[in-house]
Amino acid sequence: MASPESGQIRATLVNDRETLDVPLAVQRQEWLAAAVQVQLPPNITIAPIDVAGMPGEWVNSPAVGPQQVLLYLHGGGYNAGSCVTHRDLAARLCLASGVRVLLLDYRLAPEHPFPAAVHDTVAAYQWLLACGTPPEQIVMGGDSSGGGLALAAMLWLREHALALPTAGVLLSPWLDLTLTGSSIQTHAAIDPLVSPESLRLAASYYMGDADPKTPLASPVYADLRGLPPLLIQVGAHEVLLSDSTRLAEQARAVGVDVTIEVWDAMWHVWHAWAEVLPEGKQAIQRIGAFIRQQFARNQLVRSPLPARH
Repeated sequence: MASPESGQIRATLVNDRETLDVPLAVQRQEWLAAAVQVQLPPNITIAPIDVAGMPGEWVNSPAVGPQQVLLYLHGGGYNAGSCVTHRDLAARLCLASGVRVLLLDYRLAPEHPFPAAVHDTVAAYQWLLACGTPPEQIVMGGDSSGGGLALAAMLWLREHALALPTAGVLLSPWLDLTLTGSSIQTHAAIDPLVSPESLRLAASYYMGDADPKTPLASPVYADLRGLPPLLIQVGAHEVLLSDSTRLAEQARAVGVDVTIEVWDAMWHVWHAWAEVLPEGKQAIQRIGAFIRQQFARNQLVRSPLPARH
């Protein structure tokens, strides 16, 4: 059963179809202005860093070890969002997982259409490797378009025979830019945030003249073999629900270890309301537990067997 807080928050949400006529530059600035007012959780530090020529931020806590990393890709339809807009979510993921988080300001559409964001994500991952972080110490994740981007980057790495991160975490991921999932229509009336109209506009910004069915843009059309364990969290009221359920089914069919959680009555990336939303807190705690479990599993695999006497 949904919490009382979720009903109160839901009553304040504005569906993005109401902002279709607002210029993209204004939308970006309004989101940024709101994000800089958010007070981060205690004991969080933010350290700007150059990531392979791109702006990035380390989100850290004194309780976090120096080795393991969550490379996190922000959402925003591939055309908005930044390190600043996602600091609070990254901070909560850092505290829940005990892992430092690397945020990345990848290039945005329409100024930089597909596949610029994929190339930027791969470059950030390779930068981590070059800095001495082994792939088994990296989890890659993201929300919304950032979730699709994280998965696309893992597909790129696999196709180029590069070592994959130890796991992936996808929050309300956008995985089909052709918008053919059944929930795009069936959930349009109950999704309080995201509309098919806004998704079509965002897809046109990102893809330009490219085919939206290409797997690096729409991973539901990819061969998913060989991907690392995945955690998918999606709200039951999302127009993008079927993106997640289709991906989970297809990934399991080829042997990928997938955990999918469909959260009752939740909307798109409800995690962003975790300061006041119980379901947001709970979902982030489950993500933290998943990340810790993946790193612990790797440690067990790498530990040498005791000597026989």
